Amino acid sequence: MPLARSPTTASTSNTHMELMAKTATNGKAHSNGNGKAVYDESKIKTLSSLEHIRLRTGMYIGRLGSGADPDDGIYILLKEVVDNAVDEFIMGHGKQIDVHIDEDRVAVRDYGRGIPLGKIVECVSVINTGAKYNDDVFQFSVGLNGVGTKAVNALSAEFTVRAYRDGKYAEAIFSRGDLIKQKKGKAPNEPDGTYVEFLPDSEIFGDYDFNHEFVERRMWNYACLNSGLRLYYNEQKFESKHGLLDLLTAAAGEAGIYPPAYYKGQYLEFALTHINSYGESYRSFVNGQYTSDGGTHQSAFREGVLKGVNEFYKKSFNAVDVRDGAFGAVAVKVKDPVFESQTKNKLGNTDIRGWIVNETREAIVDFLHKNREGASKLEARIVHNEKLRKELNAVKKEAKEAARRIEIKIPQLKDCKFHKGDKKHGEETTVFLAEGLSAAGSIVSSRDPETQAIYTLKGKPQNLFGKTRASIYKNEELYNMMMALGIEEDLDNLRYERIVIATDADIDGFHIRNILMTFFLTYFEELVTSGHVYILETPLFRVRNKKETHYCYDERERKRAERKLKGTAEITRFKGLGEISPKEFGQFINADMRLVKIDVRSLATVPETMGFYMGKNTPERRDYIMEHLV
Repeated sequence: MPLARSPTTASTSNTHMELMAKTATNGKAHSNGNGKAVYDESKIKTLSSLEHIRLRTGMYIGRLGSGADPDDGIYILLKEVVDNAVDEFIMGHGKQIDVHIDEDRVAVRDYGRGIPLGKIVECVSVINTGAKYNDDVFQFSVGLNGVGTKAVNALSAEFTVRAYRDGKYAEAIFSRGDLIKQKKGKAPNEPDGTYVEFLPDSEIFGDYDFNHEFVERRMWNYACLNSGLRLYYNEQKFESKHGLLDLLTAAAGEAGIYPPAYYKGQYLEFALTHINSYGESYRSFVNGQYTSDGGTHQSAFREGVLKGVNEFYKKSFNAVDVRDGAFGAVAVKVKDPVFESQTKNKLGNTDIRGWIVNETREAIVDFLHKNREGASKLEARIVHNEKLRKELNAVKKEAKEAARRIEIKIPQLKDCKFHKGDKKHGEETTVFLAEGLSAAGSIVSSRDPETQAIYTLKGKPQNLFGKTRASIYKNEELYNMMMALGIEEDLDNLRYERIVIATDADIDGFHIRNILMTFFLTYFEELVTSGHVYILETPLFRVRNKKETHYCYDERERKRAERKLKGTAEITRFKGLGEISPKEFGQFINADMRLVKIDVRSLATVPETMGFYMGKNTPERRDYIMEHLV
């Protein structure tokens, strides 16, 4: 990738990164005579800030990806631009945002104040430049580090920004962070605001496609977090009148056992109900930013709910009993948010805990006083949870007595060195739930023992749909798996960042996938909604000749590879993971492995869907199978 210094940032940015680089001079590397490269002054390189973004992309936008995952980099680029437009609305300027994606090109137009015309170049190209350091202009912004739009600029093959203010405009056009041209003029018929258009750079992102469903979901989140804001995505309108209450209702549907509690204060907004499910599930936001890993605001909210419930009922209910089945959304406004990573998945501010706990507690008490029928239903749910917990504890005791040896060392688990929560490599940790010994053998031989663990399934696990949680403790394989993952009590002790289901791409493999997904969605729903569960995609075909080898994941890729090798290809169809040699398998579980995240758009549809596919055999399912047989 090009590393030419941007003329803009070279002259104005004081933030330069000193990097050690093993580079060649005149096409040859310096050597000290024993074959080792010399490390001296000539190896020290200074990159401009935008060059550093291109070289160390993951530090700024997290993963790259192809657009198949909602957390892939192309969606982060879109988010950074839309966030700026939303910040304008939050500060009381502009009630509409237009977003348009045509193939790979993205355009965003807001109707806020517009970037000051004399600073348009610096605001999109010079790190640590912007108005969000000024509390008078932006008080509750997510993008406080002055990086967001600059990262979009640096990672785009084409980037255009145009600001309109008081009948005038200024425009700047960039390519990969380098300023190409700029101009100013009059625009008497254009309302104030900012227009940004960008084309993500294929040199960085490779082949990618925007998934419109992912973008629509983001627009809906923006609308629910900002009542009164209208967003248009490819002419489709997104608007919410009831904020987080709309978000919760759309996700839970009719599943709530009582009408949701809803509260909106100056800095705190939340909606909460309970559904007939195990565990608890929340969607939390800070200044409009979705925090998929929660943080101090989410834990303070949970604590406030518990205190409010116990205060109202004048009892000391166990936290587990109050929270089991809880389904909520919480959003806070924080003046100086501190996130635990550049991608802002988890909030770290500790000073906000006290006021969130107290405000939540007061709001819950007030809601229960005003909604006596809902209060009665909630109490019944808590008492029911308490009864189930005590029954479960008895079963747990028996199971643990019988499994003392297993607790010391789980025989089906081949563990890794690091685990989720470790400062070093914690976010890279993965456990593969592998189908059978042959598949597990291939993964064990080719895995990275530092960050990749394997749990071997003996065969098809038992389908526990419709069973109580006590059933887990009566099933050795699923009990062992639960203990290996560290999820018995809650997700706080989850031992791996990613749980990857690795099965054969055949009928039995698909059935095992369904059984495991049913298991997680039934008992550990938050594991799925927090984005920790994936399916591993492995190639179906190997197409090769004496010079080249191509691994193909579907028929389309196979045909393309055959055409490329011009009829000289030998084609192998992999029937199972065990047929792929360990040497080959290493390519499919490295940093670029293909994963499909298990995603739940609406929890309201989950019980019905699982009941249809995994419940008792019904005439409806039989008819469906007969109609769809190939």
